[in-house]
Amino acid sequence: MRALSVDAIAARVPLLWRAVATALLLALGLLALVQQRASILSSGTEIRLRTVPVDPRDLFRGDYVVLAYPISVVDTGKDGDYTRGETVYVTLRRDGEGFARAAGVSRDRPAASGDTVVIAGRVTSTSACALNDAGEFDCSGDRRRLRIAYGIESYFVPQGEGRAIETTDKARVEVVAAVSASGQAAIKRLLIDGKPVYAEPPY
Repeated sequence: MRALSVDAIAARVPLLWRAVATALLLALGLLALVQQRASILSSGTEIRLRTVPVDPRDLFRGDYVVLAYPISVVDTGKDGDYTRGETVYVTLRRDGEGFARAAGVSRDRPAASGDTVVIAGRVTSTSACALNDAGEFDCSGDRRRLRIAYGIESYFVPQGEGRAIETTDKARVEVVAAVSASGQAAIKRLLIDGKPVYAEPPY
């Protein structure tokens, strides 16, 4: 007896049942993504990030703010032959004000200690200027700097309110993000002058 191919088996299943199965698989996939994000928000380690809003609006999806962070550019020193698109792990330490600062970058995920958090990111550029302690871009020296995206670079807000955040002085804006044990991050709250203005619901 000849073995039936996958296509032959699928052809014997009524169209309605195939449509139901497809919809169910899509729903399960979406539920898994929502649950993953909810898990990060509820159990991830919180970090405070200084942030710079740079982009005002997406007309198709409502208002949003595109955010840049000091940790978006990481200095590798004179070592590290990284490539664009590569996954990296950045070790964060809190400064005297409680904000996270990049303390190192590596291809392999290092173990986090009591005073450090490890966040995963993707290299978007291998030549970048860094923000110095005065908040100004510094392109000097022969050091290698990576521009890294962590998946927390955009934040959707109620329609009509993105511009207000985008034009707010960068020194007044900060983000509280959650970082999971695997290094995945999600934005929990957006603050202006230290006061929460938006909070991300877990679901």
